[in-house]
Amino acid sequence: MNIYLIAIAVLPVLVLAFVVYRQDKYEKEPLGKLIKAFIFGALAIIPAGLMESILIRFVPPIPIVSGAYTGFVVAGCSEELCKLLLLRWAIWKSREFNEYFDGIVYATFVSLGFACFENLGYVLGQEVFAEAMATGTMRAFLSVPGHFLFGVMMGYYFSLAKFGDQSGTKRHRRYYLWLAFLVPMLLHGTFDALLMIPETMGEGQGVVAGALFVLLIWFDIRMWKWGIRRIRHLQELSQKQAESNTTFDMPLSPFEGFTWDV
Repeated sequence: MNIYLIAIAVLPVLVLAFVVYRQDKYEKEPLGKLIKAFIFGALAIIPAGLMESILIRFVPPIPIVSGAYTGFVVAGCSEELCKLLLLRWAIWKSREFNEYFDGIVYATFVSLGFACFENLGYVLGQEVFAEAMATGTMRAFLSVPGHFLFGVMMGYYFSLAKFGDQSGTKRHRRYYLWLAFLVPMLLHGTFDALLMIPETMGEGQGVVAGALFVLLIWFDIRMWKWGIRRIRHLQELSQKQAESNTTFDMPLSPFEGFTWDV
């Protein structure tokens, strides 16, 4: 087992875990609880894999549609649902989950646990060293940060479900739990579909693949901007909690800040 391959698979996960840990400014989460969230994220691979093995049997034999189905239903739905269920099981009733930003911390650790073991599978599964390094490099810049951002979105709404949006509305907790699943699922599905659709096409695949890859990079940049807004918003709410201030900002709508201009 090559140490370089393990490093390129694991290092981007550790970097992003450190980044989100540093952003938790008011009450650091205990290491044991973070490790638990990470392990639960890794365990989510098992039920997600079972769901995917069933759903993949129903892929429609239609180019483009099959890629979209695989991205949204097989990957996006299965993986984000399993991550959310294990996040809720492991963290929801924990006394350490006591401020808004904690939702993003724990959700990203769950997502990064999933990404870490998924990454190891993809990288170590390559027979040629050069191909393994290329796979690890590509995933370090796209797939692992993607899972991180899906976790940010999940954690944002997970916290609003736990603590309320403080806006004076009567939205039910279930509403935000649904958003904690639907928003990352749609983002995950779009991300994967942009990669998978070219694989379903015949001639002209190279041109289409290139165009969709450019779109994927643009989409990824937009996700970063969107995720950073959610991080900052929950940091503000946590600060106001720490200061015992009862005045809160309105929550961001599911697609606020996600502009489509180039």
